[in-house]
Amino acid sequence: MRVVIGITGASGSIYAVSVIKSLIDMGVEVHGVISEMGERVLMHECSMKKEEISEGVIWHQNDNLFAAIASGSYKIDAMAVVPCSMNTLAKIATGGGDGLLLRAASVCIKERRRLVIVPREMPLSIIYIERMLEAAKAGAVILPACPGFYHDPRTMGDLINHVAGKILDLLNVENNMFRRWGDE
Repeated sequence: MRVVIGITGASGSIYAVSVIKSLIDMGVEVHGVISEMGERVLMHECSMKKEEISEGVIWHQNDNLFAAIASGSYKIDAMAVVPCSMNTLAKIATGGGDGLLLRAASVCIKERRRLVIVPREMPLSIIYIERMLEAAKAGAVILPACPGFYHDPRTMGDLINHVAGKILDLLNVENNMFRRWGDE
């Protein structure tokens, strides 16, 4: 399995860290692309550089439109943009592609591959809601970073893992990141 993870400058970098580490631990080939603000937020929120997330990630520069993930002929199984800023969401929804992260997302839409967008913003303006609707109509799955509480979370890690597990579910990756409804 081959998955692309895009990281933008929205708050919530810890979700990307959790998803990437889980994918690598499961033997998934992970390609990563991070915006300039995404790198800054990752350092601010998690005190880490992208290379510190996991040694197994194949990192691509956001300005490298010659990277394999920029082409529809390069087969990937899915992509998640986590966290996804509203600026990035708007550009994805309207077909923008002025960087590798946006181009890779656009390729997922045109090739009908799974694209999971994890917006991390509140409150939501009508503009944001309309852009989410546009992206969903284009084929993206919108998964707001809203952890549930039915799994009886005890730690911040439990809440993070709930969202990360839901992202993995939508990437079609089996996982045990959280206790599912009905599990004893």
